[in-house]
Amino acid sequence: MKILIQLIRFIVALTFIFSGFVKMIDPVGTKIKMLEYFSEDVLNLTFLSPYALQISIFLIWSEFILGIWLLLGYKVKFTLRALLILITVFLFLTWYSAYYNKVTDCGCFGDAVKLSNWETFYKNVILISFILILNKYRKNISPLFNKRLGTGLAHGLALSALLVMIYTIRHLPLIDFRPYAIGKNIEQGMRIPPDAPQGKFKDIWYYKVNGKVKEYTNADEPWNIKGAEFVDRKTITLQEAYTPPIHDFSIENDTEGDITEQVLKSDEIYLIISSDPENISPKAIAKINAYAKKLQKQGKKVIGMFAIIDDDIAKKFDFPLYLTDATTLKTMIRSNPGVVKLQNATVVDKKAWRDLE
Repeated sequence: MKILIQLIRFIVALTFIFSGFVKMIDPVGTKIKMLEYFSEDVLNLTFLSPYALQISIFLIWSEFILGIWLLLGYKVKFTLRALLILITVFLFLTWYSAYYNKVTDCGCFGDAVKLSNWETFYKNVILISFILILNKYRKNISPLFNKRLGTGLAHGLALSALLVMIYTIRHLPLIDFRPYAIGKNIEQGMRIPPDAPQGKFKDIWYYKVNGKVKEYTNADEPWNIKGAEFVDRKTITLQEAYTPPIHDFSIENDTEGDITEQVLKSDEIYLIISSDPENISPKAIAKINAYAKKLQKQGKKVIGMFAIIDDDIAKKFDFPLYLTDATTLKTMIRSNPGVVKLQNATVVDKKAWRDLE
């Protein structure tokens, strides 16, 4: 039993540490996911939206640190109870996402590992079962190190986790798992392989026959049944179609139309990106304009890719602006604004506005 408890302890601890770490290096990504959960058509907790980043930081920090503390055997009783509360929250969110198909990617492991909502839910079922077992047999969990060293590591790693998140929020993720990472080719990321899986669907028809509503398939051809009255139809996805890593990527404005292909064919181009141009600080605007002017003097091509463009926004910037989907822009770069440098559709550099020279 002691060996089994230690095995479960390390599985739970390492899972939480990994999950917390991949989100810790990109807390803005978790903020975006929390905003989805808080939206009106999901949990309708819009009053929490202004605090999405703070809530994300707390959840990420808790997940990572509780995993570390379980691994170290530090404050075992508190750690296990806190883990039970945390996994219960995660279990509800993943069940809700899977059952109602509201948030198609819960972001359990950030952008590092993609799981379906049901896979994530079953993973959390296993974790909560393990944590319940550990709570029952917590006396078998002993510290890995002496009290002084264990306490130092527990507190030191807790502080380090916070510092890492503050740094990545002000700059860019330490590791980029997204399809727009440096070295990735956007054009290639948009392609669908010839042998890619096609979507498979099944229609379920509901017809009232002889006063009773019955379920039919296409093969039954219920519409040909004499006296049958249509009630409803439901489509079930048997197999998801292949979705390329990059989709919904387009660049356009009212004057020039769609210039996506032109941008991707450019030998070199600088994209100044903002998913929320209405909330760019005056300091960021000044810095981004100065950077754009410097590039233009060098003969470099510079364009802005913004989620919103109106007259008030346009007059603040000294480079041409184009519209792009907000979700795409948030995926391309976490900084608002930020700069992505392309060479023949390949991302060769990315910078947050604070890091521009």
